[in-house]
Amino acid sequence: MFAHLHAMSLFLLQEGESVGWDPVHLWAQMGVPAKLVVILLFIMSAYSIGVMIDRFLAFSAAKKQSRQFAPLVAGALREGKLDEAIKIGDRYKKSHLAKVVVAGLQEFQAHQVSSEIPGEEIEASRRALDRSEAIVHAELKRGVGGLASIGSTAPFVGLFGTVVGIINAFKGISQNKSTGLGAVAGGISEALVTTAIGLFVALPAVWAFNYFTSKIEAFDVEMGNSSSELIDYFLKRSQQRTARK
Repeated sequence: MFAHLHAMSLFLLQEGESVGWDPVHLWAQMGVPAKLVVILLFIMSAYSIGVMIDRFLAFSAAKKQSRQFAPLVAGALREGKLDEAIKIGDRYKKSHLAKVVVAGLQEFQAHQVSSEIPGEEIEASRRALDRSEAIVHAELKRGVGGLASIGSTAPFVGLFGTVVGIINAFKGISQNKSTGLGAVAGGISEALVTTAIGLFVALPAVWAFNYFTSKIEAFDVEMGNSSSELIDYFLKRSQQRTARK
């Protein structure tokens, strides 16, 4: 029995000697559907890499500028200088906190001058802050949903290539009237390559999606806290103004 298995293994190795496993030879062996699958997977990979780079740079800039913006605007607000606080925010265009805070300050300042209903400036500022938070959240999330789609669909795209490769393997068996490795090696290699590329594209996309999602959640918490603190500041300022009257 062992002699029979040894003989079969030698036969398979001899059959496999004629099979090329270098990328160029594998590409030449692939059929048109499998090549289209590989091209599609590389396009998906290029898109996901582009999104990763773009979001990483955007989040890094937002974090850096927000750290610089927070103490400066806090100092301006303590001194009651709303105009200066708005000007400070305008200097930090990439800061998620600056975008939210400036929107609230501008709305509060506008109603403070022209509002006829007492307390209306607080609700107007709250609505402006909510709108700004939603807009900034959408900006931060841009492209991240695409990573989720790529992470969930790339394995299935690779699986389609796998099915095509298996079909080609059976086609090779029927054409060559042989069940040796040489008859199926091309189709099997085609199937394995597309599966591997699909997983290679999907895994980084899933990891990046989870990473960026956690960052966005942290930014949302920071924006929510800043909005709450700003509303408290507006309430105190309105109370002081009412007391003076």
